[in-house]
Amino acid sequence: MTGAVLGADGLLRCGWGDSADDYRVYHDTEWGRPVHGDDALFERVALEAFQSGLSWITILRRREGFRAAFAGFEIAKVAEFDEADAERLLQDPGIIRNRAKIAATIANARVARELDGGLDALIWQFAVEPGSRPAPRILADVPAVTPESTALAKELKKQGFRFVGPTTAYALMQACGLVNDHLIDCHAR
Repeated sequence: MTGAVLGADGLLRCGWGDSADDYRVYHDTEWGRPVHGDDALFERVALEAFQSGLSWITILRRREGFRAAFAGFEIAKVAEFDEADAERLLQDPGIIRNRAKIAATIANARVARELDGGLDALIWQFAVEPGSRPAPRILADVPAVTPESTALAKELKKQGFRFVGPTTAYALMQACGLVNDHLIDCHAR
């Protein structure tokens, strides 16, 4: 599973993208495609933070639960969550019930609400210019951290965001299309 793999449907995919049905759909329809909009990007920031220390499929399979629990990731609504909401979330079996990550998501919504220019503008200024680096041939060619993700994490932290280190920031960049890390032979590239 180091290079592109041939799926049962005859399409070549990044190795991880053909390992489970949930991954296949996510890989083919969402991962690496540009995501814009403050609320849409806030959802990705929150989900990447919840993923920290867990497998992404765990988050994918609970995504609808997260959306329901966090008011569709509408920044304005989540920013108004209070201690009672945090306690409600800690009891919600549809999400990952981690007190620190729940508190960070609520705090991050408050920061995002106050950003001059919005979350979209802040995140997209760190996009990697298409064609500026070679396409990865195997999964080992895909970095976990880049100078851009380190700079993004630093800026997010400077603004007050939590749970946004360089590795999490790079996963966000990959997921939201700020960088194209589909393998060179992958049909989605």
